Amino acid sequence: MVFSSLIFLFLFLPLTLLVYYVSPAGLRNAVLLFVSLVFYAWGEPVYIVIMVFSTLFDYANGLLIDKYRSRKGIALTIFIGSIAVNLGILGFFKYYGFLVDNLNQLFGLSIQAAALPLPVGISFYTFQTMSYVVDVYRDKIPAQRNLLSFGAYITMFPQLVAGPIVKYGDIAHQLAGRTITLDRFGEGAELFIRGLAKKVLLANNIGLLWASVKATPADELTVASAWLGIIAFTFQIYFDFSGYSDMARGLGKMFGFDFMENFNYPYISRSITEFWRRWHISLGSWFREYVYIPLGGNRMGMLNQLRNLLVVWLLTGLWHGASWNFVVWGLYFGFFVTVEKLFLLRWLQNKPRFVGHGYTLVIVMVGWVFFEFEKLSSATAYIGTMFGFGAHGFADNRTWYDLSANLLLLLVLALCSTPLPGKAMTRLTERFRRTGVVAAPAVYFVLLFLSTAYLVNATYNPFLYFRF
Repeated sequence: MVFSSLIFLFLFLPLTLLVYYVSPAGLRNAVLLFVSLVFYAWGEPVYIVIMVFSTLFDYANGLLIDKYRSRKGIALTIFIGSIAVNLGILGFFKYYGFLVDNLNQLFGLSIQAAALPLPVGISFYTFQTMSYVVDVYRDKIPAQRNLLSFGAYITMFPQLVAGPIVKYGDIAHQLAGRTITLDRFGEGAELFIRGLAKKVLLANNIGLLWASVKATPADELTVASAWLGIIAFTFQIYFDFSGYSDMARGLGKMFGFDFMENFNYPYISRSITEFWRRWHISLGSWFREYVYIPLGGNRMGMLNQLRNLLVVWLLTGLWHGASWNFVVWGLYFGFFVTVEKLFLLRWLQNKPRFVGHGYTLVIVMVGWVFFEFEKLSSATAYIGTMFGFGAHGFADNRTWYDLSANLLLLLVLALCSTPLPGKAMTRLTERFRRTGVVAAPAVYFVLLFLSTAYLVNATYNPFLYFRF
C-alpha cells in the first residue's frame, strides 16, 4: 500500500485516525503498532515476520546491553551480535542475488540464487533498529522497556516505506507522551496534501515524459531529447521522493509526532556538498553519525578523511540498490565531494552564483543517469548521447513536440523546486487572515480534489524509492 492510492486515502487513513483518536492516550502506541503491522502486511504478509523479529530482537538487545553495561565484554558481544544479525538480514534479502551473480561471473560458477522480492522498507527500518542499539550501547539513550512503544517506533507506518530515517532519541519523548491539537493536526493535513500534490500532479506527469524518452534507443535520441529526458527524471525523482517524505511528515504530525525534514530544496544548491546537505537529509546524517565519525571523520589527517569519505559514498551507493550502477553512482558523487573538499569549493566561492548552480545541476543530472539505468552500458550510452556522441542529431520533430507539450509543466516544476511558492503562500495566508478571509483551506481542498481526480483514472503511479 502506498500513500498515493485511493484505498489509503479514503479507507485505511480515515479508519486509522478514527480508531487512534477514540482510543485512550495510553493505548495509542498499541493502536499505532497494530495499524502499522496491518499497513505493512497489506502487500507483503509473509515479510511481516522479518519486521516482527527485528523488533523483538533489538528490543531484547537494548535491555540486555543496559543490564550488562558495567560488564563491557558481555555488552560488546551483544552489540556486535545485534549489528551482525541486522546486517545479515539486510544483506541476504538485498545483496545475496547480487553477490551470487558476481561470483558466478568472476569464477565461472553456476550457483543458483533464488529470486527473492525485497521486503518493503527493509533498508529504512533496519537502519532505525541499528541506530537504536548503537545509541543504547553508547549510553546516549536509555533502553526502551515498553515493548509496545518500541514496536510503534520501529513499525510506524508514516515513515516506514521511505523514511525519513528517524532516530529513537529524536522521538523518545514523543512516544512517552505527545500533545495533539487541532492546529497541529491541520498543519499535518496541509503538509500531507502538499506532498500528495507533488507526487501525483507533478512527479507522475513529468514521469510520463521520462518513461517515453527512456524507452527510446540511445542511437535514436537527439542531444536535446536526451537532456530533456534527464531533466524530466531530475524533477520526477525529487517531487516523487520529497512528496512522499512530506506526506510522511504530515501523517506524523496528525498522529502527534515531529519527524525531521528530509529535503530542503536541493536543486538550488551551488555545490555537490551543499546538494547532499539538502537531499535525503536523514540518510546523510545517519551515515555521518554512525559511519563517518566512528571511522575518524576529519580528525585524523587528509588521507584518512578521504578514505572515510570513500567508504561512506560506497555504502551510500550500495544502500540504494544491489547493482553496479548504484556503486558507480555513489562513488561518482563521492569523487565530486572529495574534489570540492580539496580545492573546488574554495574556487566556487569566488565565482558568480550561476556558475556553481549550473555546475551542480549538470553533475547531478549526469549522476541520475547512473542511478536510473541498471546496465552501465546503457547509462554510458545515454550520457554519450547527451554530449553528442552517437546522437541522432541535435533536435528533431519529436524533441520540439515533447518540449512544447511539457513546457508549462517544466516551468511549474522549476518554480516549485525553489522556496518561492512556499513563501508566497505564507504571505498570502497571513494577508487573508488579517482581513478575515480564509483562503488556505480552499487551496488545499482544490489540491486534494485534483490529486484524487488524477488517481481515479491513473495508469501511471510509480513510487521510485519503493524498491529501497
